[in-house]
Amino acid sequence: MTDVQLYTKLSGLPLNLKIEVSDFIDFLKYKIIKESKKLKKRIAGQAKGLISMKDNFDAPIEGFKEYM
Repeated sequence: MTDVQLYTKLSGLPLNLKIEVSDFIDFLKYKIIKESKKLKKRIAGQAKGLISMKDNFDAPIEGFKEYM
């Protein structure tokens, strides 16, 4: 069904049914957004080995000595 066919059908409806169609379209849009935002349960340890810290992480940075 093309947009023109859909519009033609919609334009032939009385106002109260157009309001119902509009509400249904809003519901469908909300449903799509809600389904796309479902959070997946996180699994611990998936990023293991991706982040590493240098041995001198806590050492003062030479460029900032004057501020300390």
